[in-house]
Amino acid sequence: MKYTACHFKVLSGSLDKKMAYEILVAELGQAGFESFTEEENGLTAYIQAAQWKEDLLSAVHILSSDEVNFSVDIEEIEEVNWNREWEKNFDPIEIDGKVSIRAPFHDIEVLEYDILIEPKMSFGTGHHETTHLMIKHLLPMDLSGKSVLDMGCGTGILAIFSELKGADYIEAIDIDPWCYENSVENVERNQCRHIQVFQGDASLLDSKKFDLIIANINRNILLQDMQHYAECLNKNGTLLLSGFYTEDVDMIDEKARSLGLNLKANQQRNNWVGLKYVN
Repeated sequence: MKYTACHFKVLSGSLDKKMAYEILVAELGQAGFESFTEEENGLTAYIQAAQWKEDLLSAVHILSSDEVNFSVDIEEIEEVNWNREWEKNFDPIEIDGKVSIRAPFHDIEVLEYDILIEPKMSFGTGHHETTHLMIKHLLPMDLSGKSVLDMGCGTGILAIFSELKGADYIEAIDIDPWCYENSVENVERNQCRHIQVFQGDASLLDSKKFDLIIANINRNILLQDMQHYAECLNKNGTLLLSGFYTEDVDMIDEKARSLGLNLKANQQRNNWVGLKYVN
């Protein structure tokens, strides 16, 4: 099957690059693009050639935003071997000698907590600093019998890890349809029995309660939705936040403190931050 590949690169702008690419992926997905690969200096989006029209990009609003300037190169390719793309972009990971994160095609020694992920286009393989930070926060926690929300679940990796850590009721939510589908697949791949996956946003949280909420999204969404998270926490509940930089910590912490949340731990990795709060 022939595909059209669009290669995007952020050239300049005031918008955070990670956020710019996240918004771009979400809008391209709505426009019909099937899959994405992250490169060192950009992002490539794929769509079947039969569905490609140049005016598709006119509906991608971030490409005309004043906050960011993208370059776009378009390439016609005969076919894409997605398995080869995943193998090329996804190396197995080990965290603290206890967690192994791998794809089905990896042949490695598995650790105490072994997670199978076939990432496709979804964010959250463990390679990114924020996913790594969330796993580091979760490792020492006893989740036996706990209820957990994984907000912005991506591949579902943190929901899956929560079940491995003993949680017996888990909801995984993502607004992106590809992330939703990929999370469903990965939950089944890991034979999880306590995870429900939903497509949507914080509006799905009304009247729900959790012992632990994990939100690895981005600064603006966290600030927008943190009140929802605080209202959904059971007494003595824990909120894990990531998806932002060290320079954003004061802003995040001010909002959290205004909601009665107390900072208990701050982990950092390559200028990215993961914060742990309790109510």
